Parts: sequence; structure tokens; C-alpha cells
Amino acid sequence: MMLQIRGLRFSYGGGEDVLAGATFDLPAGCLAAILGENGSGKTTLLKTVNRLLRPREGVVLVDGQSVAEMSGREIARRFGYMPQRQDVAHCTVFEAVLMGRKARDGGWTGPEDIEKVERALRLVRMERLAMRPVTELSGGETQKAILARALAQEPKVLLLDEPINHLDPLNQVEIMSLLRAICGTLGVTALIVTHDLSGALRFADRFVFMKGGRAIAAGGREVFVPETVREAFGVEVAIGEVGGVPVVVPMVRGERLHIHIEGPWTFREHIHEVGDNVYDHKHGAPGGAGSGPGEKTDHRRPGLAE
Repeated sequence: MMLQIRGLRFSYGGGEDVLAGATFDLPAGCLAAILGENGSGKTTLLKTVNRLLRPREGVVLVDGQSVAEMSGREIARRFGYMPQRQDVAHCTVFEAVLMGRKARDGGWTGPEDIEKVERALRLVRMERLAMRPVTELSGGETQKAILARALAQEPKVLLLDEPINHLDPLNQVEIMSLLRAICGTLGVTALIVTHDLSGALRFADRFVFMKGGRAIAAGGREVFVPETVREAFGVEVAIGEVGGVPVVVPMVRGERLHIHIEGPWTFREHIHEVGDNVYDHKHGAPGGAGSGPGEKTDHRRPGLAE
């Protein structure tokens, strides 16, 4: 087993646990999607895996070796990390990616380092922007430059926090396909935090569903079922295919409090009882006089539903 996570617990400032005993295993060469609602511990999990955060309890093992016993240089050689947010350095794209080689090996830059940086830029299709200042990149281009830096480290494990968040649809598909190829061909294990359920199901081969700081389900396609998604996200989903590509569609049913706009800065909070999709109906009342903000209307009584 390539990556083993056992009983990770972590809290910020001694407060409530953000990680509450997360445990799962990932084999070498897998692309694993970390899925869960906001605040479920996904980003904290990534940061404890490569020791950016030190867990209060638990252990992370790479090929049987504890990450807690590794030096900073050893961690840089095993883990490539792409954070969700990062301050932009005042340097060129090439120099930013080269930082990944420095983190891995330190010392002087040699021909091999130049070659590895050029290869990483080609992988993410950023070679034509190598000499452009990072501060002049778009949000999506910045994401790809940070990914290239992680790839330049030649890690055994990639930790990517929402790597396609700012990319257009074509680049999302290309990057996820590239990551799947890197994992399958080079034996790299990748953990990707994402809210894109359809993209995860399409490209990942392992899934870790987080809830309240725990891994409530971990495994292959067999765990990606509506029941697990409902437990993790509190929403029903339909899972199917369009043109041979898997899709996951949220189906919000039951009693849901939501907003109806009735005029300039006036609204009502409405409750609907049942229906295939609570939110798929008209939510505005153009020309209406409106009512005071925050008033509620209960549409659960027969005959009153819109």
C-alpha cells in the first residue's frame, strides 16, 4: 500500500476537531477524489498528510515510512502540493516552476532541473508563457503554473486542493485527464479535493467521502452511490451517463427554506414540501409590491404550493 492514513485528528487552536479520526488507504498509481461539504475537513486533511499541519493524533505512512519521521527535504521529494489559495510571487512562470526543483534538491540549478521545468510546463501547456510574469497571468493560468511547480518536484504523492477551480471546461477536462495519465503511467498517487462530483466520477478511480472530519466511505466506484452522496452532502443525486460520460445531478427534494425575490430589496423565505426539484420553479415576482425582508411563507398546506 502506497499511502496509509490512520486515525488523523486535528483541531485549530485547541477547539473542536476538524479532523476526527480520518482513516483510509490508497494504492500506488491511483487518482483519488476527496469529496465532502464545506467544512468537512478536506483541506485540513491534505495539510496533515504532508505535515504542513501536525495532527494531534494519528499517522501518515508512505511505503511504510512515517511522514512524521521525515525531514523537510524528504517530504519535498515525496509530496507535491498545490494549495487552494496562494500569494503570487514576483517572478516569471519559469522561475515559479523552478521553485519546485529547489524545494526538492536545493543547491545550484543544473541542466536536469531546466529540462524537468520545461517538461512540466509542456504537460500543462504553459511553455509559451514561460517568461511571462506570474502577476500577469489569469486565474486559470496561475492554477496551471502552480500545478506545473508541483509536477516539477517529481513527487510520489500529489496533493491538489481544487486544482481545476478557476479553469474553463476544456482545461478542466485536459488537466483531469493529464492527472489520470500521470497516476496510471508513473505510479503517482494523487489526492484531489474537488466539489465537481461529475468530474470526480469521470476521472478518479478512488473516492474518499468526508463528513465531520471523518472518512465515511473510501474505495472505488462501488462507494460512489446516491446513498453515500446523501450522507456526505445532505442532498439526493441522480447518477447516469450522457454521451458515455458519467454525470451526477443534484435533486433537491423535501422541505427546503429558500428565498423568493419580490421587489427591490424585498423578499420572502418560502418553504416547499415535496417535488422532484424544490428550486426549479419561478423565484421572482416582478412588479409585486413585495414585503419586508425576512418574512416567511409556508407552502406545505394543500392548495398553496406555487
